[in-house]
Amino acid sequence: MLTDPLQPSAALPERSPSGSAWQELLPPMSAHEALVEANRCLYCFDAPCLQACPTHIDIPTFIRKISTENLRGSARVILEANFLGGTCARVCPVQELCEGACVLGADHTPIQIGRLQRYAVDHVQERGVQLFKAGVPTGKSVAVVGSGPAGISAAAELAKAGHAVTLLEKRELAGGLSSYGIISLREPLEVAQREVEAVKALGVEVQTGRELVGAADLDILLAEYDAVFLALGLGAVPAMGIPGEEQLVDGLAFIEQAKLDPLGLQVAQSVVVIGAGNTAIDAATMARRAGAEVQMVYRRTEREMTAYRHEYEFALHEGIGFTFLTQPIEVLSTGGKVTGLKCLKMALAEPDASGRPRPQPVPGSEFVIECGTVIKAIGQEKPALAAALGLELAGGYIRVDDGLETSWPGVYAGGDCIRVRGSASTVMAVQDGKVAAAAISERLATARPTSIQLGAEPAAEKP
Repeated sequence: MLTDPLQPSAALPERSPSGSAWQELLPPMSAHEALVEANRCLYCFDAPCLQACPTHIDIPTFIRKISTENLRGSARVILEANFLGGTCARVCPVQELCEGACVLGADHTPIQIGRLQRYAVDHVQERGVQLFKAGVPTGKSVAVVGSGPAGISAAAELAKAGHAVTLLEKRELAGGLSSYGIISLREPLEVAQREVEAVKALGVEVQTGRELVGAADLDILLAEYDAVFLALGLGAVPAMGIPGEEQLVDGLAFIEQAKLDPLGLQVAQSVVVIGAGNTAIDAATMARRAGAEVQMVYRRTEREMTAYRHEYEFALHEGIGFTFLTQPIEVLSTGGKVTGLKCLKMALAEPDASGRPRPQPVPGSEFVIECGTVIKAIGQEKPALAAALGLELAGGYIRVDDGLETSWPGVYAGGDCIRVRGSASTVMAVQDGKVAAAAISERLATARPTSIQLGAEPAAEKP
């Protein structure tokens, strides 16, 4: 395998029967640690950390409550603004958001807001404490399709508003991305499932094994429910169109197995991961933790990576190597076993549609990286189901208005399936769920939407 001599080398983690290599990276704070950290906070009047939080958690208030040992009150402040506060405490890019905005960050160490949030929320959720209850029944019903962060957030807010909510999930476990797509080092499965149980405690009916496949299904839902919220996520990892592609391991499937059965994860001694986003780094991390030497290849440079800087630095610390300006062109194999990845060296030219420099192949620069497993983690396709449902699209994503209503009256959408602008993230999906729930409640207070007429054109104007 090719290596970069500038990258750090870390000893391979020992893979023990206890699964210690798969535990959360950061241990929970002790009571003493949380008190000391909370008392560092300046409780700013116009707190920049609050302004930086997409869900507008009142960060100074929840931290102050921790300082007075009122953990139940602290958790309530968090969860009122963000029902998935336990997940977001772990997976939010806090370095880019709340902690990055902390006034102490300029000359001192910023407050560990994410870990304090986790401390307060875990205190109540580990004990099964339910801080909220369903609102007074309105007689209205809503179907939420997809139980990822946007879906659970919307379902919780709708239930608190008094609507009867049914949450539909096509897979065996509810929780979406949190259950299947976030590696255990960042969020253990039990954290995601605690949030599923919390939404059930509000009276939300969770139905797994229920998949929406087309406009006819959507029409049926609108005939049965007063409104529908779609949290469809994104599509599959796209094809690369290179010889030997059938030998590639799907990055999302690899992460799912690593989440649900990490000790059963089987990888070769040498692994190459194609891509340089956060998902690619997660896949590389789990392969590394499984005992492999891991190299990531990316057709641009470090500057153009879509992964957060702190994720890149984490990968370097894990001993993961990077080969930049490299384009895979063929997966090599013998007797059905991968032996290497043939690549071309690239050079950057003028910017493309994404605004990043366009990579162009360097003639005669072919070389081979020897490896036994190649993982493809090059992003996800746009939500194909959106077009099948007959909804208007914008750049391949579901088009919504400011209240997240789609082109069909009474049908709303949020999360990654609408993210034509801005970055896709768990915390943004949670905020979408809140915004849509408020818009749905406002609509249901005045009118009931009509059912979609099959074969009809989407409405040009909303009533």
